[in-house]
Amino acid sequence: MEAKQGKISVTTENIFPVIRQWLYEDKDIFVRELVSNCADAIAKHRRLVELGKAEKDPDNKDYKITVTYDDDNKTISFEDNGIGMTENEVEKYINQIAFSGALDFVTKYQQESTDKTGIIGHFGLGFYSAFMVADEVTINTKSFIEDSEPVIWKSNDGMDYEILPSDKKERGTIITLKLSEDAIKIFDSATLRMTIRKYCYFAPADIFFVDTKSDRLHEEAEEKRKKEAEEKGETFTPTPVSYVPVNNKSPLWTKKPSECTESEYKQFYHSVFNDGRDPLFWIHLNMDYPFTLQGILYFPKTDNIYQSLEGRIKIYNHQIFVADNIEEIIPDFLFLLQGCLDCSDLPLNVSRSALQQDEYVKKLSGHIIKKVSDKLNDLFKKQREDFEKYWSDISVFVKYGMMKEEKFYEKVESICLFKTVDGTFKTMEELTSEDKKTIRYTTDPKAQAAYVEMSKNDGFEVVVMDHEIDNNFMSYMEMKKPDYKFKRVDSELSGKESDEETKNKLKDFFRSAVGNEKLTVFAQEMGKDNLPALIREAEHNRRMKEMRAQYERMMSAMGNMTEEELADMFPETEELVVNTDSPLITKLEALESMGTKKEEADRLAQHIYDQAKLAHGSLDSAGLERFLKYNTELLSKSADNL
Repeated sequence: MEAKQGKISVTTENIFPVIRQWLYEDKDIFVRELVSNCADAIAKHRRLVELGKAEKDPDNKDYKITVTYDDDNKTISFEDNGIGMTENEVEKYINQIAFSGALDFVTKYQQESTDKTGIIGHFGLGFYSAFMVADEVTINTKSFIEDSEPVIWKSNDGMDYEILPSDKKERGTIITLKLSEDAIKIFDSATLRMTIRKYCYFAPADIFFVDTKSDRLHEEAEEKRKKEAEEKGETFTPTPVSYVPVNNKSPLWTKKPSECTESEYKQFYHSVFNDGRDPLFWIHLNMDYPFTLQGILYFPKTDNIYQSLEGRIKIYNHQIFVADNIEEIIPDFLFLLQGCLDCSDLPLNVSRSALQQDEYVKKLSGHIIKKVSDKLNDLFKKQREDFEKYWSDISVFVKYGMMKEEKFYEKVESICLFKTVDGTFKTMEELTSEDKKTIRYTTDPKAQAAYVEMSKNDGFEVVVMDHEIDNNFMSYMEMKKPDYKFKRVDSELSGKESDEETKNKLKDFFRSAVGNEKLTVFAQEMGKDNLPALIREAEHNRRMKEMRAQYERMMSAMGNMTEEELADMFPETEELVVNTDSPLITKLEALESMGTKKEEADRLAQHIYDQAKLAHGSLDSAGLERFLKYNTELLSKSADNL
């Protein structure tokens, strides 16, 4: 053949600078693209063999990809024994960027086979990612077609090229990159190996990594040891350099669920996500229609709701890593899970780093949501005891998902659990009835024990709502179910209200005793065995306080607001409910009416008020110091009377 020169044909003016500077955001993306092309070439040849269009290797050579790093010459090469290319194909697929080898291949053979599995595609622009890091790129290729001539394609800038004859004997392609000065500073043997693991650990063909300098140093060291042994009259057999695949070409999701064991699922989880704990349970996705989707989603054990969400759902395309947490495919609430999804029909752009919005993606997202909700429903119905054990770990995920995704809410609303103070788990339906649509809850069962007991005496099963997400979740559920209400145990105190005269008398007395003329005071008959007074906090006021706390955290980075501004934005009210059935209140009223022991009456009223605040969990440090001091005095007097 004759050597020839030319200029690359592009379909958009100045497209190459765009590819270099914008489409490929990560400098290491060329590794993924070139390994993908190698895997694509192998998949094509494998398919042709299956269709009888190509001959098997007579010596049954395994398909493989070899990535070679040469530190001495500052080159990286990517070699495969796939389909290879003829001179015409090099002209078409390399020199005319707009053509995709994969699409053309599928079109050509679609009559013989409708199976597109293994055809990654985008071999034009993917190849050109090499120029992000290379001053020179060389392709040395020989087609599988009998008697085809091997060719070399070489370019220094991605625009001007030359095609030369080659002496390559075996089928396949070698792409060699002469690294630029900037790339030399970024990529070494260790970095390249890590990049291969990042993008290509599950590539569908064996990948071998060769470090020529390391191999040379090993051989020199072995030869030195052999020489030293001979000088001593000893025998030494050098250990040759050996290679093993640096990837796992058969990830667990490629197997049928019925073929996987519990141990394999757990082992795969540990290896991929570096979590020493076993996952709670998992969902194995394996479908061919209406789209191809494989993968495993794991429900992990969680320490708290603030654990990092980065890198939880890994997206693959034909076993090549695309990105983490692509929101178009995975609704963001599912990022609380961990898993791998291989979506071979994804409509990727040329950089494989983003998705085009279309109906396929929407259907795919909806299917994943359905599979997750179906798994949760299946566990609830068939293994409720296990489901309840998992609830502390998955409750945040379920609640967040219900608020974020309507379809998910519709499917799991009936199985959403609420943990009671007694340690049982109940659904909303189990906690309510036609004539009782209020759910009593506590944010701290121990601190609010007095209130919890009163609610239980009123016939309520008190549930625990102590996650930060619960405040928003309760409001959301009340919006979805307007007839139902969540009320904290301190927001309603049962008992008959006292007459206005008694109420006003106690109001004036306690306001004066505690020095707060704005204190709201009520008087109720709450039973002689209950505390002499309790703080009642209206549900809307409590939620206003939660909103204030969240707002303060959000605004902390932007500068603090004054207390006056916060008070205006989030007004708070507090109600002291005096228990007129309490013998202590009866004695206090008598003491106050005497008029001669006002100081003692005021101190006792202050103590009752502090005790109510203590039971409510809102007593400040000064109040606690005052409470303990007076309590010690009372104990001393009691001891003197023994």
